[in-house]
Amino acid sequence: MRNLCRLLIALAAVAAVAVAVAFYGLIQHGVSARDEPTTAEAFVARRLRHLAVPRAGREAANPVPSGPEVLARARAHFADHCASCHGNDGRGRTKMGQGLYPKAPDMTSPETQNLSDGEILHIIENGVRLTGMPAWGEAGSHDLTESWELVHFIRHLPKLTPEELAQMESLNPKSRKEFDEEEQIRRFLAGEDVKPSAGSESHDH
Repeated sequence: MRNLCRLLIALAAVAAVAVAVAFYGLIQHGVSARDEPTTAEAFVARRLRHLAVPRAGREAANPVPSGPEVLARARAHFADHCASCHGNDGRGRTKMGQGLYPKAPDMTSPETQNLSDGEILHIIENGVRLTGMPAWGEAGSHDLTESWELVHFIRHLPKLTPEELAQMESLNPKSRKEFDEEEQIRRFLAGEDVKPSAGSESHDH
């Protein structure tokens, strides 16, 4: 009971600091998502993220053995579900990732790699409030195998090879423009009459 009270007091104190920092930032800079979080904001956010993960969750060990097949499945999952924000290399240098506040993190950096397996799993499953990171886990009990496999892949991110990155590019979700272009190529190779699509002469902005 005493430990719970201490935890609640710590959470309340950190939350109060976070509110004060956020209010100060709002007064100084407005609500633009283009701003970089201040050092104080980043510290408070990391502390809150740490406290938000139950101790049992932080200490959870990955029950899924790693291996080539596991990494291949997780690599494909990451390319399809995560790369739009985090990039295939996990560094967050995508248009969407850089447009978030805070920006998508570089998951090859110590800030992520030094997290425990349990902390990474908890973030995948439950998301992070007040960021663009959604909760991917389903409500109630479910199979965590895919998420644990993703933990292995996140650990592997600093060692990605050019071959792995090239494979991931072929698995990334395609935009409507890319889909239309591929369809026109397929029809041309099949000998069909190909007419320019309605947006083929439009320019991206």
